[in-house]
Amino acid sequence: ERPAVEPVCVRSGLYEVDVANSECYPVYWNQTEKIPVMRGQWFIDGTWQPLEEEESNLIEQEHLTRFRGQQLQESFDMEVSKPVDGKEAIHSLKLSRNHVDWHSVDEVYLYSDATTSKIARTVTQKLGFSKASSSGTRLHRGYVEEATLEDKPPQTSHIVFVVHGIGQKMDQGRIIKNTAMMRDTARKIEEKYFSNLATHVEFLPVEWRSKLTLDGDTVDSITPDKVRGLRDMLNSSAMDIMYYTSPLYRDELVKGLQQELNRLYTLFCSRNPEFEEKGGKVSIVSHSLGCVITYDIMTGWNPVRLYEQLLQKEEEELEDSWMSYEEQRLLEELYLTKQRLREIEERLQDLKASTISKTPVLKFKVENFFCMGSPLAVFLALRGIRPGNSGSQDHILPRTICNRLLNIFHPTDPVAYRLEPLILKHYSNISPVQIHWYNTANPLPYEHMKPSFLNPTKEPTSATDGESASAAPSPTTSPVMVRRHYGESITNIGKASILGAASIGKGLGGMLFSRFGRSSTQTPEAGKDGAEGDDKKTTTVGTPPFSHSSSGFLEPALELEHRIDFELREGLVESRYWSAVTSHTAYWSSLDIALFLLTFMYKHDRDETDKPNLDTV
Repeated sequence: ERPAVEPVCVRSGLYEVDVANSECYPVYWNQTEKIPVMRGQWFIDGTWQPLEEEESNLIEQEHLTRFRGQQLQESFDMEVSKPVDGKEAIHSLKLSRNHVDWHSVDEVYLYSDATTSKIARTVTQKLGFSKASSSGTRLHRGYVEEATLEDKPPQTSHIVFVVHGIGQKMDQGRIIKNTAMMRDTARKIEEKYFSNLATHVEFLPVEWRSKLTLDGDTVDSITPDKVRGLRDMLNSSAMDIMYYTSPLYRDELVKGLQQELNRLYTLFCSRNPEFEEKGGKVSIVSHSLGCVITYDIMTGWNPVRLYEQLLQKEEEELEDSWMSYEEQRLLEELYLTKQRLREIEERLQDLKASTISKTPVLKFKVENFFCMGSPLAVFLALRGIRPGNSGSQDHILPRTICNRLLNIFHPTDPVAYRLEPLILKHYSNISPVQIHWYNTANPLPYEHMKPSFLNPTKEPTSATDGESASAAPSPTTSPVMVRRHYGESITNIGKASILGAASIGKGLGGMLFSRFGRSSTQTPEAGKDGAEGDDKKTTTVGTPPFSHSSSGFLEPALELEHRIDFELREGLVESRYWSAVTSHTAYWSSLDIALFLLTFMYKHDRDETDKPNLDTV
């Protein structure tokens, strides 16, 4: 029996290699197909790609048999183009389709035995070229770089759990691919902007949907056969929303995500014991419905609370209404009985609490909660959350639960909604913070960006419409009117500054560039400000009912403590309708989002090193 070999951790500890079976598998998530692993012994000069393992083993065996004990050169620096002209091969090995010649212990060449290669070799040798220089491929034993004990990834100081939304059942494993895209994008940003820091942010996918049984196949059995493909797609995606609003299955979804988050955290800490010791932090990036479930887990929200509040309200209304003496007596008796029941329940809970310590819902404190393409604001509004008078995040998510809430969305994402107007109502007239393009030179830090007004406009069709708009009522007395979009389409941006781009866009039928297209010369906002006055009449509707300075910024007393809504910039040339279809799933590979996430996660580290005097974000 072969001795047991411990698995080898690779790729920053995300994968393990079973050396005996030459297989690689992920540590933190399940993957059906195994990843084959090949040991590299002999490498091709120039490309440094390994030879096939079967041929490599034969060459290695022959090499050891012939040259074991002989001295190699002192320097590991290999001369790639060392001439071997005039040197005869001192040893040769025939393989199935190739043969190998040894000119010395460290000068080894591989030749193809295909007919065309043989003819070419004969011709070139007759012309005076040597066999090795004309058609041989030099081989190296060992890789171009020597391994050292220092060759290990930087220490992980921050882990990010990436939570999927709907549709995972339809495309199993999608969250693993999406997280891999986000991880690879973040690596590029880390190398470019955060290479001076000795720490590292790791992204782990949280796949909570596939383990749930829910209704089994009941919904499938009642699905009609016509347009079955479309129905199956809806059953595998939109049905998750219905499951979550169902009192029967909601708890199963919540527990599924909660258990997976705790499992991943426990597993990570067991494999990285220094993470907790050195104060490692945890953030969560959630997408779509995943934002709502994550929020409910963190806050402990339950629809039973809403039901109890409704019952209490009915009791209060009943007390105020007229009733007979008998009804009053029975109602009083019911009230006393409920009060007695509550007292007994409280005593029982106190007794349980004294004997059994209540375990927290999550085994970690959430540092940052990033929502992407999130409908959370709609769910909160339907639960009765209304704007308050304080600019604190505590109104919707207490800081004791999560240090920072950030809501990221693309302006055309049909599933995403804003959170700030649920805290302070007048923020519906204030534009979200624009996320910087990743290649912007010297961007203004987010903590220094002041809130600016969105001018509510009614897009005029004539001069008369534009003039009559000025007489519209104040936002305090009427619903907020349709506002000018923050990222205007190509036809609404200042025509004078980008007339050429507009004509090209129209001529090509609205040719699409990348979803998050970029301009190296100006931003969409700059284009609007440049020529809007001459070509387009826009009139501010009414006067804002809150004090603001003449510069268009809010007075500090009415600002949020921290901005929550952050919006990706639209491309200068892109179709809004196509973007509405694609934008909800286009967050994963965005370099802008990767830089945004890392900016907030590395903020503490950067403050300690080179930016100690910055205000709190």
